[in-house]
Amino acid sequence: MLKVGLTGGIGSGKSEVSRLLASYGAVIVDADRIAREVVEPGTPGLDAVVAEFGPGILTEDGTLDRPGLGAVVFSDPDRLRALNAIVHPLVGARSAELEASAGPGAIVVHDVPLLAENGLAPLYDLVVVVDATERTRVERLVRLRGMAEQEARSRMAAQATREQRLAVADLVIDNDGPLEALEKQVGKVWDELRRRAAGAAE
Repeated sequence: MLKVGLTGGIGSGKSEVSRLLASYGAVIVDADRIAREVVEPGTPGLDAVVAEFGPGILTEDGTLDRPGLGAVVFSDPDRLRALNAIVHPLVGARSAELEASAGPGAIVVHDVPLLAENGLAPLYDLVVVVDATERTRVERLVRLRGMAEQEARSRMAAQATREQRLAVADLVIDNDGPLEALEKQVGKVWDELRRRAAGAAE
């Protein structure tokens, strides 16, 4: 098994890279999706978040009010740390379960937005970083996600810097250009992952 950490700042196009790798045959362990699952209604994770932040972070139907919670934690590093202390261990445990079920010859790609921030690079055989300039990322967040420019910049400021992410990268995918250029690069990265996986199996 080859364990790959995939990361990139918000707006870098990491989700598209993840989708392409899945289409080639990678087993994707998506930390964001798992983070949503572990705080669904009825879970111990949601109970812990409510105990920490109060019932005001729930919607009327009892689900987590993500935008409301986001507004609280992204403007207050201490509150963000408190949330991460609840969610990260749950995500880690579920990720390990999914990885264990992938099989010995698999290429398992852990899609981890906060890989650099949380010092997780040593957990993987190699780290792939999806990189794009700040200008490109802001433009995407405004155009594709409907964010105000100030909100986009504040989300980016809450994450690692571009330099911090590149410092932990074994392979870098430049996603400043069009989708066709991205597809070509991801294809090359997949070939390299397969080569390394074959070497590890020998």
